[in-house]
Amino acid sequence: MRLKWSAAQQRRFRIGLREWYLRHQRPLPWRQTNDPYAIWVSEVMLQQTQVETVIPYYHRFLSGFPDVYRLAEASLQDVLKLWEGLGYYARVRHLHQAAQQLVRDYGGQLPESFEQWKQLPGVGDYIAAAVCSIAFNLPYAVVDGNVKRVLSRLLGCELPINQTSATRQYRMLAQELLDIRQPGQHNQAMMELGATVCKPRRPQCASCPVQKFCLAFKDGRQETLPLRLPGNSIPEYIIAVGVVHKNGKVLITRRKAEGLLGGLWEFPGGKVRAGESPAQACRREILEEVGLQIKVEAPIAQIRHAYSHFKIVLHVFHCSYLEGSVKLNGPVDYRWVALQELNNYPFPGANRKFIPRLLEATSCSDNPSG
Repeated sequence: MRLKWSAAQQRRFRIGLREWYLRHQRPLPWRQTNDPYAIWVSEVMLQQTQVETVIPYYHRFLSGFPDVYRLAEASLQDVLKLWEGLGYYARVRHLHQAAQQLVRDYGGQLPESFEQWKQLPGVGDYIAAAVCSIAFNLPYAVVDGNVKRVLSRLLGCELPINQTSATRQYRMLAQELLDIRQPGQHNQAMMELGATVCKPRRPQCASCPVQKFCLAFKDGRQETLPLRLPGNSIPEYIIAVGVVHKNGKVLITRRKAEGLLGGLWEFPGGKVRAGESPAQACRREILEEVGLQIKVEAPIAQIRHAYSHFKIVLHVFHCSYLEGSVKLNGPVDYRWVALQELNNYPFPGANRKFIPRLLEATSCSDNPSG
């Protein structure tokens, strides 16, 4: 699919979009800076995360790591702790690795070319185009979910926006529409239009600055476009976790740096097998994972938590240590820590949901380990 607009139509579209953006853009903090590092951090955070969620993390992260040097020299644990709760932790691991690479190989100088950005860990077409256009005014179109939705409705495009092979087509269309004189502003305007006007449901067509160009509006299809391929059903897993008490401390383990929740700390446990009760699974998993014999004492909480591709129901138990020494099978590190020390460690969101209950329950009763 190719853009069929005349040069005059494209020019009117760009002018109308830009004038609307200058009047109505939200005063987001990353729009108040030209610092490529700060813009890069914001774009990494904004992947798959709502703007309102990102803002406090953005301020906190830049306060802790105000430049690429400070980020590069920080430990992964400190970086994860400032990111804790924002999710999709591979993003910040890659950000940290990229900062270290930039300091080690380029003296901390951030790239000014699309190709150089693409060579950094975790940087794909979206982040490379966003930073290059916004920070360096280079003519690369940004394509995210908002932009795909705008393009689909604007051009009557029926390519499913969640089809991998369609991304290239949407990128070509976005590139043809791009205002090469002000690419950063144009990209932000397209994303802002999708986020605030051309919404997934009940788009605010009466407020749209480019309504007269929109084929979906003309044909009454703004509620049916864009198309999406049906998604797979999301599986749900039952997980059992044990808070093992020994001599006034509890056991936490650290996940390997790669993969889901890489580098975070957690309480030992795992999936409940068919025919097992959560308490039985807790005892078995702790023996397999850390080599300890424990007694399951009392439930702490039952937590529901959703990840991008699956859900979990987490059964959490107080457990008392019986015997054995820690022998790790899966985790890469462990600590026996006092309860008041738990806030010093980065934990996954599911663990963070029950830690307050753990602290409250423990403060109101004797130590379950006796």
